[in-house]
Amino acid sequence: MYHSFTEMSVWKNAMKVAETIHHMTDQLPKKEDYGFTSQIRRAALSISANVAEAFGREHTADKINFYYYSRGSVTETQSHLEYGLRVKYITENGFELVNTELIKIYNELNKIIKTLKNS
Repeated sequence: MYHSFTEMSVWKNAMKVAETIHHMTDQLPKKEDYGFTSQIRRAALSISANVAEAFGREHTADKINFYYYSRGSVTETQSHLEYGLRVKYITENGFELVNTELIKIYNELNKIIKTLKNS
C-alpha cells in the first residue's frame, strides 16, 4: 500500500515525461509559448496531476475517473507530440523516447483501472 502518490511508479514515470517534455520544448520559438509549448507541457503535466488526484479520492468510482482522465492526458500528449514531430519541433529520436514512455504509462493506468474495477 502506498502512503503517498509520489511512491507510485506511474506517477514517477509521468513526472519524468513532463520533465522531458519541458526540456524538449525549452528552445522552441517564442511564438509558440502560448500555443504548442503551453499545450504539450500542460497535457504532459496533467498525467501526473490526475494520478495524484485519483490517489486522494476516497471512493473507488472517483479514483477510476481520475485515472481515466490521466489516460486521456496521455493520449493528448501523444497527439501534441505527433504534431511536434510533423512540424519538426521534435526529433524522431525525441518522439520515440517520449512516446515509448507514454505507452508504458497508458498500460500501467489500464492495469490500475482494471484492478480497481475488480475490487
